[in-house]
Amino acid sequence: MKIIDLSQPLFDGCPNCPVHPPVKIDIVASHAADGPEGWHMEHLSFASHTGSHVDAPLHKLKGGAPIDAFPLEAWTGPARIIDLRGIAPKGQMTADLLAAKLGDTPIAGHWILLATGFGDKREKTQQWLHDAPALALDAARWLVEHNAKGVGIDHWSIGDAACHATLLARPVLIVEELHFPEEAFRLHQPVDFMALPINLRAHSGAPCRPVLLIP
Repeated sequence: MKIIDLSQPLFDGCPNCPVHPPVKIDIVASHAADGPEGWHMEHLSFASHTGSHVDAPLHKLKGGAPIDAFPLEAWTGPARIIDLRGIAPKGQMTADLLAAKLGDTPIAGHWILLATGFGDKREKTQQWLHDAPALALDAARWLVEHNAKGVGIDHWSIGDAACHATLLARPVLIVEELHFPEEAFRLHQPVDFMALPINLRAHSGAPCRPVLLIP
């Protein structure tokens, strides 16, 4: 089996949602400081929705389910990658656009992965921080109506508050901050997808390691 990594790396000061705390990673023990018999260890400080991560209903909905309310199987399944590279900054991914891209292919029970190309632009720029494309509200409703299992995007957010609420009320689960290598676009679809969150109790989201599994 081959595994294709769709994750974005976490590192000190890495780009993240501009209204979240900055990512801070400190070395709190090192061989250089403590000698060859010592240890090396880092202290991590960042929001739970940082880097490649999942959103549970609790993220937007009062009383919504946290990530540990879902079995691990909920974060896996067949996926269809929609190639939207070239979409304009602040472009809206509408229901009509998704329907045109997906055609008659099955959607129910599938993850729909939106590849805007902004995963390749991950820097602290105006465009990446504030001007990325977003899923339109009618597209969120369309995914719910077509019983999508989940939706992913290569940016820190899938869309606005109404988009999140619409998806997570079903729930259509969300994975954000993906990165699509070129080989992902050459795969026969659907492809097996997995984005297992770390085991955080009663959290609204968690870092994950999204991958494609190729037999």
